[in-house]
Amino acid sequence: MNRSRGRWKLLAVLAVCAAPLVASYFTYYVIKPAARTNYGTLIDPAAHPIPPMATRTLGGDPVTLESMAGKWIMLKVGGSDCGQACQDQLFAMRQLRTMQGKERERIERVWLITDDRPLETVLLRVEDGTRMLRAPADKVAQWLPVEPGSRAEDHIWLIDPRGHLMMRFPRHPDPSQVKKDLGKLLKASSIG
Repeated sequence: MNRSRGRWKLLAVLAVCAAPLVASYFTYYVIKPAARTNYGTLIDPAAHPIPPMATRTLGGDPVTLESMAGKWIMLKVGGSDCGQACQDQLFAMRQLRTMQGKERERIERVWLITDDRPLETVLLRVEDGTRMLRAPADKVAQWLPVEPGSRAEDHIWLIDPRGHLMMRFPRHPDPSQVKKDLGKLLKASSIG
């Protein structure tokens, strides 16, 4: 009788210890939590490495996005006719980089210009610090995954330090939410 009582006590202790583990597996694999903590849309990085493109500086010198490996790249694409929406995105990128404080040096701002028309001088001065590169529009369009009804120009994109496209922010992003995403990525990443 004493032995069977000891076995029941042992089984009770094992059940109490195993209960959290069983509950966590049940919650994760059966209930499947749907909450997400990121604001931007995650993109499978392995499926979207930077393609070989004949990009060049505004002066015509060849340069590639791959040459910026090791830094996080906030990317804006579009034509040289930068209207208000385009200017707002460029301004947001500049502010978002500044908001990262001492981590801002890990972020590079790049504008891929998809045509050969000249840029306004005022825009060049205002966006000093943004790397402006000319890129073939067809290559850029093939590379950036957009949802039906939207265009690559509508979004700010994020490339990881290994050269993979990994996130797309909404058309009119909330700067505080984008800042949180960038902060989490910079904190979690030891590269870049």
